[in-house]
Amino acid sequence: MTLDPLALKAALGAGLLSFPVTPFGKDGNFNRAAYADHVGWLAGFKASVLFAAGGTGEFFSLAPEEIPAIVSAAKAAARDTPIVAGCGYGTRIAVQIAQSAEKAGADGILLLPHYLIDAPQAGLFQHIKEVCDSVSIGVMVYNRDNSILTAETLERLCEACPNLVGFKDGSGDIGLVRKITATMGDRLTYLGGMPTAELFADAYLGAGVTTYSSAVFNFVPALAQKFYSALRAGETETTNKILVDFFYPFMEIRNRQKGYAVAAIKAGVRLLGHDVGPVRPPLTDLNEQEVGMLEDLMRPYR
Repeated sequence: MTLDPLALKAALGAGLLSFPVTPFGKDGNFNRAAYADHVGWLAGFKASVLFAAGGTGEFFSLAPEEIPAIVSAAKAAARDTPIVAGCGYGTRIAVQIAQSAEKAGADGILLLPHYLIDAPQAGLFQHIKEVCDSVSIGVMVYNRDNSILTAETLERLCEACPNLVGFKDGSGDIGLVRKITATMGDRLTYLGGMPTAELFADAYLGAGVTTYSSAVFNFVPALAQKFYSALRAGETETTNKILVDFFYPFMEIRNRQKGYAVAAIKAGVRLLGHDVGPVRPPLTDLNEQEVGMLEDLMRPYR
């Protein structure tokens, strides 16, 4: 049974969120058994919502027809945890992905930026509206790269699309985010979506964004939850210590190569013993030295 959009909106704002990695087998195809094992394990650490085939799940490397199987596997493994599916590309493809994800049992979709080109606000409005109109489940928009909404466009979309329930920001433009949260109030749930979101969580919290998606939840879920709880409780000494001891060293590994914001997460999951395989091109995996650095960093938190 899927959540209605308002129930999904509440779930998104209820706690920490995360994007499970997508495992690939030796043949390069989706490894359902490994995915079920990892998602089932993650479900025990009480994320409020899990995102199947999202950015950390290599949505950009998946064929649209692969997404329903990933969504259905996540639904089966996550027990009572709601599942949101990644969605994107051009409007017609995005509509097809959204509808197939809904049929596969997704509780909502996260609409990632469209493919390649910049677009005017009127075009972004039409693109998002067509996707929202194509499904009955809740929709979140991901504000980043070539898909940056103004507060005015987002307000129009909220009026036109009752099932638009979430706004995720990966732009880092705190001024724009604050204008949006001030303008829209509690009409939406607001999610932080910068790579390694914990590094920006304090700033986003001050801008009215109360939750975020944690990529490292994939392999250090207890630490991710500890950081989130301390952030919401205003325990700055605790969040500062975790930033210095874990997140800043992790950032140094992540920044060694483009694409490591995803590849380093998958490496961490492999180090736990989950058979999630390599990343797909155009990404590359960490080298042996970098895997060793990550293993050393993870050791106190396993």
